[in-house]
Amino acid sequence: MAADLTVTRMGYGAMQLAGPRVFGPPADRDAAVAVLREAVELGITHIDTSGYYGPRVTNQIIREALYPYPGDLQIVTKVGAERDASGGWPTALAPEQLRAQVEENLLDLGLDAMDVVNLRNPGQRGPEPASIAGPFTVLAELQQKGLIRHLGLSNVTAAHVTEAQSIAPVACVQNYYNLANRRDDDLIGSLAAAGIAFVPFFPLGGFSPLQSGTLDAVAERLGVAPMTVALAWLLHRSPNVLLIPGTSSVAHLRENVTAADLALPADALAELDAIGS
Repeated sequence: MAADLTVTRMGYGAMQLAGPRVFGPPADRDAAVAVLREAVELGITHIDTSGYYGPRVTNQIIREALYPYPGDLQIVTKVGAERDASGGWPTALAPEQLRAQVEENLLDLGLDAMDVVNLRNPGQRGPEPASIAGPFTVLAELQQKGLIRHLGLSNVTAAHVTEAQSIAPVACVQNYYNLANRRDDDLIGSLAAAGIAFVPFFPLGGFSPLQSGTLDAVAERLGVAPMTVALAWLLHRSPNVLLIPGTSSVAHLRENVTAADLALPADALAELDAIGS
């Protein structure tokens, strides 16, 4: 991310700590707390969350598990949506809605300022092309007031990044990207050149996990799980890629973290690269 925002490349995404469909409390709150504490024990310094996970549930669990926070821990949140009574995700980009979301994140996490706030751009099948200048300006104003240290973007195009950069510096971009979904190949390169981190969400495929015979074959040769290989490939993809795989299991968390130390041979990389071509 930015020069004064250093995090481990392997982070943790807290989305799965809420209840089913990211709505309501988890079935086992103690287990959720245990996962967060294990993440910190494993050396992870980047936790991704949002006030609309639950809503508010995940942030409150993070505070219960980790407050007072380690000095090197960076907590990243997203704004731009809300939750309705049925668990829907309506867009919430009006100035007063954005301000309320930032303040709610601060309250639930017990913070005076957020390390990073990402503006989530609407779009279920990809980023909507409309301007983000209005909502991003609101966040830039909150940054100037000291409530936000760094600004980021989520679900955006290269044009959105350029537009936002004309308003305030962008520290990171969170977009849908993984071994099989490579729409942002060019964007990753341009962000790297600009010193901006790229954080893929759904790095393991999301609600439909990655399925690939090639991935399975490479994993079998290396003696690791296919999803470990998929995460390692993302880390090999570019040095500006940061990962936030989510899980509600301590065992799965430990398995994910091993991807940071997995070296992929050149032949394996070539096979994996071909999956998205």
